[in-house]
Amino acid sequence: MEITFLGTSSMVPTSDRNHSAVLLKYKKENILIDCGEGTQRQFRIAKISPAKLTKLLISHWHGDHVLGIPGLMQTLIANHYTNKLEIYGPKGSKKNFKKMLEAFEIRGQMIDYEVIEVKEEKIFEDENFILEAYQLEHGNCLGYSFIEKDRFKIKKSYLKKIGLKSNPILKDLQKGKAITWKGKKIKVKDATSVVKGKKICFVADTKKCENIVRMCKGADLMISEATLMHDLVKVADERNHLTGVQAAELAKKAKVEKLILTHFSQRYKDVRALVAESKKVFKNVKAAKDFMKISV
Repeated sequence: MEITFLGTSSMVPTSDRNHSAVLLKYKKENILIDCGEGTQRQFRIAKISPAKLTKLLISHWHGDHVLGIPGLMQTLIANHYTNKLEIYGPKGSKKNFKKMLEAFEIRGQMIDYEVIEVKEEKIFEDENFILEAYQLEHGNCLGYSFIEKDRFKIKKSYLKKIGLKSNPILKDLQKGKAITWKGKKIKVKDATSVVKGKKICFVADTKKCENIVRMCKGADLMISEATLMHDLVKVADERNHLTGVQAAELAKKAKVEKLILTHFSQRYKDVRALVAESKKVFKNVKAAKDFMKISV
């Protein structure tokens, strides 16, 4: 599982920070969270093909989070994108998406896509992972959780003991189902060990609220906006944003493993002071920067 930060600025980009965009790669999934202006160029600089995208999660419809969508769609057309792009967003996303594309003369055959409006709920599930959406306090804005399902790892020593080597029926054990071998029932708890799935949460624009704790509870990684330093906490609250200290307080309360801060105001050329004050509250904190990659 790999995460690439394609944009880490807030409303106004800087010379080294582009608008919001984060890419999560997991197995055959490539999930883009927000698509600020210039995201398609960030893909090129990062040497990542946007043609591999499977899902786009839109937190809200402020320009710094969505103005890269028309260009991305045009790029996908030019790259002969053959998948169906699933686009998730808050209420009003279908109308907003339609209006956005109508404002431009798109060249070529439009790709196959579907816009799905979601509320606070489980929005996707397959055999490997779950996606959940949570309402945040920044107008009509959503945060998202990626929850990998627990996996069953085969105990090779046990299989050797019972004389079972490579066999198609082992797939059932990996799915958590008992099997029968030479007339004997092989229980999942005997033949496998549980590998706990990872949980990654994306806290988009918001002021401090309890829903963030609900969403991020026990997460391995919490990626959170941290627009301002704490001396501007009143300004942050008025504008429905977080300070780095507030993000750290929420991470501590949610008992997350690691916190990565992003969505920094243009006023901070250097965010080390912002991170330093956050670390006084929650030690395992790091600042995101454009093109930073991490494995979870």
